Amino acid sequence: MPITAGYDVGGAHLKVALTDDGRTIAVRQIACPLWQGLERLDAAFAEAAPFVARAEWHAVTMTGELCELFPDRRTGVRVILDRLGPLLPPGFRVWLGVKGFGDVATAETEPMHAASTNYLATATLIGRRLPEALLIDMGSTTTDIIGIVGAKPAPRGITDGERLMTSELVYTGLTRTDPCVVAHSGRLRGHQQRLAAGGFANMADVRRILGELPEDADQHATADGRGKSVEESVARFARVFGRDAEDASMEEWRSAARDIADKQMEEIRLAAASVLAEFKQLSEAPVVPAGIGASQIAPLMAQQGKSIVRFSMLANATSDCADWATYCAPAVAVALLATQS
Repeated sequence: MPITAGYDVGGAHLKVALTDDGRTIAVRQIACPLWQGLERLDAAFAEAAPFVARAEWHAVTMTGELCELFPDRRTGVRVILDRLGPLLPPGFRVWLGVKGFGDVATAETEPMHAASTNYLATATLIGRRLPEALLIDMGSTTTDIIGIVGAKPAPRGITDGERLMTSELVYTGLTRTDPCVVAHSGRLRGHQQRLAAGGFANMADVRRILGELPEDADQHATADGRGKSVEESVARFARVFGRDAEDASMEEWRSAARDIADKQMEEIRLAAASVLAEFKQLSEAPVVPAGIGASQIAPLMAQQGKSIVRFSMLANATSDCADWATYCAPAVAVALLATQS
């Protein structure tokens, strides 16, 4: 069976996976701030080219059509596909959500089937391994919560707008979310206070202060353009409280960061509970955590009495890429599904 490359073209990252005979053998994430221009997509694919050089088949899914670069999602899908034409070999396949795979012409004719349905690829792959499960994929920006029932994805919504209504999409992520989106107030030195919503920091800073940020997960510039040490993260986080780093001890900043991180995970827990309430048959089903926040999702749901199944195991990932196979689940999923459909 030929080596297959799977691509998840996001608005912030390009995620790439290689599979061979049903095994996931390599995974990479490349920063791709698509909102800055299409040349960022070109650069990301140029960086990925040596990595995917041995692949014979190629399959693509995307969420990048949502970024500010495009006037609407349909235009975004078509522009991205046109841009990929010279960057990938002819005949690459495009994930069309509930319709499975199609060619570029079909995707450009029916762009909304290609738009932001990468979560369905991950859920479809899980359904081929587990008859019932709950997928929770916490990425850098968003969290997907999808029930798998009768070995198939069972989302109540398909588009982002619909899924925001059904709690199957939560716009909170491990790194890029502003703490002021997570909470309007925080606790510092024993006092509750309002937060300054000025884009001073992000959740990567919060997780860095807590020592919970996976290595290489945060690939974008910081809010102030400075470095990514714990001390620099504290300086940014302090601004959220209208303060300077020296206004509290490191222990006190960690406590404040813990408070914000816990509020973020509580929002996800509540959304997961809402989804599970719609599917009584999932009461005993395992949770499959994915995304760069998988290590946060697993203990959260274990505390709710749920068993945990590693996505990397379902993806048959080699040990050297098991973590990144979980972090980049949709890219892995389209690569594996492309060889099975």
